Amino acid sequence: MRKLLVLALVGLVAQLIDGSLGMAYGLTSSTLLLVAGVAPAAASASVHLAEIGTTLAAGVAHWRFGNVDWRVVTRIALPGAIGAFLGATVLSSISTEAAGPWMAGILFALGTYLLVRFARPLRTGRVGGRLRGRFLGPLGLVAGFVDATGGGGWGPVATPALLVSGRMEPRKVIGSVDTAEFVVAGAASVGFLIGLGTEGFLLPTVAALLIGGLIAAPLAAWLVRIVPAQLLGAAVGGVIVLTNARTLIRSAELGGPLRPTLYALLAAGWLTALVFAVRALRRTRRARAEGANALPVAGEPAVAATASDVPAGLAASGTSTRH
Repeated sequence: MRKLLVLALVGLVAQLIDGSLGMAYGLTSSTLLLVAGVAPAAASASVHLAEIGTTLAAGVAHWRFGNVDWRVVTRIALPGAIGAFLGATVLSSISTEAAGPWMAGILFALGTYLLVRFARPLRTGRVGGRLRGRFLGPLGLVAGFVDATGGGGWGPVATPALLVSGRMEPRKVIGSVDTAEFVVAGAASVGFLIGLGTEGFLLPTVAALLIGGLIAAPLAAWLVRIVPAQLLGAAVGGVIVLTNARTLIRSAELGGPLRPTLYALLAAGWLTALVFAVRALRRTRRARAEGANALPVAGEPAVAATASDVPAGLAASGTSTRH
């Protein structure tokens, strides 16, 4: 009973993070399950089965709020499902001893990516044109494969790539990626079912993660108003990096003074990323305040601003919300 409560708490924390960033539910859940001693394939399988429920609820909510671009969803979901199915098949065929470092390595890389991404604002100014299928297809394929083999990664791979393109509103990027993830999670679950059988799914774990996630869904909407996503993303990235570095260092059998030295370097990198995230957040807020103060007073003629008149911070955003 105590273990199920802990797992429900894992699902709750993961959903709070995902609800504030629009990503990292799978990364957080898989990392914490690996720390709890769950086998890599079983951890990824259980997380993806739970995600079928959480992503369905998220997709419906995004659709009701008008945050879904169905053209993007249809072009990214199918390749993502193919990639997820292949990734689940690959992970299911690897032994637990070999899968542990492999999965930890992917999670470590994605955690590092989160650190880099949230250490600086992300440019979101829209440009002309639509996203083409030749871009969305490969992106979905890679994101789906990484998601299944790493126990998470669909959001961290797909969401930043679409945001950087500048061709979609941030809210529609997050809504479309979340909606497509329902198909990806289902395909990954089918792949794990074929590769591992029904015994590969830890149903009590799935139920606990799902319950925790559903409880956290409304809380996440409140949390996103309180905690800046910029800081939360950098903080979560550091936790994922340090946690999975432990597995990688053990698998490499590194000992002596090298182990504490590596931990110290990683901790220093995490602290540096947090400092940069705070500075980026302050610059963004300062630029927004200056832009608000520059609004014309009632009765005075408005002056059109050129691109050079707009503060650089206004073209960048370090936050992403999930409705």
